Amino acid sequence: MRLLLLSLIFLSPSFLSAQSSGVYIKITDAKVKKSLMALTPMVYTGSKSGMSRNQKYGNKIFNTIQYNLEVSSYFQFIKPSAYLENTAKVGLKPAPQYSNGFKFKNWQAIGTEFLTRIGFQVINGNIEMEAYVYYVPKADVVMAKKYSGPVSDAEKIAHTFSNDLIFALTKKPGMFLSKVVLSTDRAGGKWKEIFVMDWNGKNMQQITRHRSIAISPNWSPDGKAISYTAFAMHKKTKTRNADLFYYELDTKKRYLLSAKKGINSGSTFHPNGRDIYLTISNKGTPDIYKVDKNGSNLKRITSGPAGAMNVEPDISPDGDTMAFSSDRSGRPMIYTMDLKTKKTTRRTRAGKYNASPVWSPDGKKIAFAGYDKSHFDIFIMNADGTGLTRLTSARKKNGKMANNENPSFSPDGRHIMFVSDRSGKNQVYIVNIDGTNERRITFDNHNYYQPKWSKK
Repeated sequence: MRLLLLSLIFLSPSFLSAQSSGVYIKITDAKVKKSLMALTPMVYTGSKSGMSRNQKYGNKIFNTIQYNLEVSSYFQFIKPSAYLENTAKVGLKPAPQYSNGFKFKNWQAIGTEFLTRIGFQVINGNIEMEAYVYYVPKADVVMAKKYSGPVSDAEKIAHTFSNDLIFALTKKPGMFLSKVVLSTDRAGGKWKEIFVMDWNGKNMQQITRHRSIAISPNWSPDGKAISYTAFAMHKKTKTRNADLFYYELDTKKRYLLSAKKGINSGSTFHPNGRDIYLTISNKGTPDIYKVDKNGSNLKRITSGPAGAMNVEPDISPDGDTMAFSSDRSGRPMIYTMDLKTKKTTRRTRAGKYNASPVWSPDGKKIAFAGYDKSHFDIFIMNADGTGLTRLTSARKKNGKMANNENPSFSPDGRHIMFVSDRSGKNQVYIVNIDGTNERRITFDNHNYYQPKWSKK
């Protein structure tokens, strides 16, 4: 499939001089004031004869962009009924520099902050899209780009535009081309296999075919490989064991990393991309170990104390600290360990069972699943354990409290993905890190487990 092409649009000197490279939306915390956006309908710029045939691609791009921007929580959309111009009859560029251009004063009058004007056509099976984003109060051109790709890449074009828009406004990368790896029973039967999907639940692709139980997947920092655990058959003993594997997505090659008798699971990559931390129960009580991605140099990281369980490691973005769950205090709680000094600090004290800690991309927060009274919910706290906040709370159809587990941060750190059994099946959801804008991502009768969002 041909790669997506992007280019800056050539603009006249007078139009170009209005552009700004500043930050329009300042991100100071999880909750950002929503900006008024006029996300105007796509304009078909090709021949009239092809409009009805190709409008479906424009609709797909528009709907994807709208969903992406809704999830971003940066915008409040102006209803089309409030527009003072017929967007189908005015151009993509402003008057008076361009004939038949739109008028900034018509958008200023209704309080618009950001205005999108996007045109597209389809030529020989390729979408050619021309996109502009304007900061209306100052008549600035925020972004002007062209996109090109096969019609099968309509959604990818939309995700790329969405990322470009977020970066243009915030100078922070967008997350709309990110992926998710997870375990699921959707392959059929009693098996669980590893799948990869787009962040919005689309384009599911099966990765493993063990016809067994494959669980606990995780991404390499560059997104080119995953680690996971599968109950693999050992021919010599004719028994299955929970072995750790490394899988290259491009080559589809699989390597065995650890096959110690017992559990080899819960793996996570160090930011250096070379070391993998995992839980091994080879000698009874589970402890955390480190191994190279080629399966060598196995090294024990935790040891008790007094036979305590240490599981579910996650390494901070700077590579210096490990978060993990341990019952050394009597109940499983979240701890952190300085990987250089081995100094360990307890970070949670509430609840009966705290599990699956994950670091935010900036290293300032830790999310985890906490069992409180009768069920698990997703919590978030500062890395030092302060500022503990519950993010989820939902009931099943029978009125009982639902379980919300397995948190994972989005690449931009503004959202958390998790699984919930509120529908009767384990489905995937996302929520903002301030607990707002919760939405369901998967809509089927399968079960999903341990989703991990890619790093970018």
